[in-house]
Amino acid sequence: MNKHPYLRAYLAGIAVPTVFLLVIMTSYTIIRYVWDVPIPIERVIVFPMAAVPNAWGLWNVLYRAFFAGRRVSLGVFGGALPLLLAPGGYVVARLLGFTVPHVVFVLAPFALPVGLIIYYLAWKYFVGFLNAELGIA
Repeated sequence: MNKHPYLRAYLAGIAVPTVFLLVIMTSYTIIRYVWDVPIPIERVIVFPMAAVPNAWGLWNVLYRAFFAGRRVSLGVFGGALPLLLAPGGYVVARLLGFTVPHVVFVLAPFALPVGLIIYYLAWKYFVGFLNAELGIA
């Protein structure tokens, strides 16, 4: 089963955030339209819905292509992804004219390490499992 290892790596990478974003969007839709809570994030939700799964897939392809045979942990490599996604999300929000609340900047020093840990665990266990199942680990 050595055909198309990079395609399989991409698909293993996009699987985890796609399922997670489905849960997030379902929750958001219920909160916004069933309970009438005014959270107007429709303009910036496009970034996580489009960019994040693709970034995970491409990040897994990069890992497979350059680091899989070396002593680089998949969890550590995947845990570094928020260091690219967070500034990218901020830039997209600013370009779209979405005002970022001040509380985001206050909580960022605490949220970033938590995000890195969550990404590390997700990559180590979920993406690592999918890579093993697809025979690309």
